[in-house]
Amino acid sequence: MTASSDSAYMAQALRLAENGLYTAMPNPIVGCVIVKDGKVVGEGWHRVAGEAHAEINALEAAGEDARGATAYVTLEPCAHHGKTPPCAEALVAAGVVDVVIGVRDPHPAVDGRGIRILEEAGINVRSGILADDTERQLEGFLSRVTRSRPFVRLKMACSLDGCIAMSSGESQWITGPEARSDVQRLRARSGAVLTGIGTVLADDPSLTVRDPAIDSGGRQPLRVVLDDNLRMPLAAEMLALPGETLVYCTSDANREALVEAGAEVVKVGAREGRVDAAAVLSDLAVREINDVLVEAGPVLAGGLVSEDLVDELVIYQAPHIMGSETRGMFRTPTWTALSDRRRLDIIDSCQVGPDTRITARFTDQ
Repeated sequence: MTASSDSAYMAQALRLAENGLYTAMPNPIVGCVIVKDGKVVGEGWHRVAGEAHAEINALEAAGEDARGATAYVTLEPCAHHGKTPPCAEALVAAGVVDVVIGVRDPHPAVDGRGIRILEEAGINVRSGILADDTERQLEGFLSRVTRSRPFVRLKMACSLDGCIAMSSGESQWITGPEARSDVQRLRARSGAVLTGIGTVLADDPSLTVRDPAIDSGGRQPLRVVLDDNLRMPLAAEMLALPGETLVYCTSDANREALVEAGAEVVKVGAREGRVDAAAVLSDLAVREINDVLVEAGPVLAGGLVSEDLVDELVIYQAPHIMGSETRGMFRTPTWTALSDRRRLDIIDSCQVGPDTRITARFTDQ
């Protein structure tokens, strides 16, 4: 195979992996393409955690044509017996002669073992093909495994002048229906949706995936609320909805009533008088949450940014001006000089209905 064909087949595997975006978690999404004599003879992706991995599905599609073929897989094949047998051993048994890998799997149960199984069986292994694209696709899983915290995506809706609500708190709706539908997809791809008690008290949000066009297999993201003193209303809408609600607090005086209402309550340490957000993210990683979507007000949003706990901003900006009697996007510690500002790289900007979706990441440059 040539370098250009390697890239083309790996790109195809990456596209296949996207099919599991809403359903494979907490496992990583993975795609696999099997090629023989310049022809694709099998394709597969990881659909649901606990079911067959991408390689197994592709091998089943290829059948006997897998013998003597090349397998392109976005993530190093697994090497351990979990809910399914090792994919590396299945590739060996199928008789493939080459395996091309996007990125090595850093999970302690794999971490090079899959590659060694293949090489010891005489299979030629090449890795690092479209590695940057693959790492971007897998950044939630990789963040959990290597940083012991999920990838954090902060979503906000604002006006052209950067306002998220009127001074009264009125905010529905700043953006149009197309943007709100787009947010549903962000929720569906997230293991958890996190907000603060202020947002719960003000808006009584559901934080659920409600768009029937999104096939998430009935899965709802974990709803997470940071609630220092357990002010969560027992009649909060999210407590009566399908899925789980997890409340983190620093004082659990009302714990029993909230647990009876359907929430799980976890007490963590405090940071400057509030729930320690870093401790929350660490606990969510232990719970195998790869990606967290934050939908919160300016206090929590500003706190997360100030603590460098946000990996990506997704801002839906509506084409109107809300004026001076409004609430801004972030409430941060006092920043008095331009040197205090946080620089961003705009990695994407597009129209979503009448609104503009801006995706940005923080940079030290």
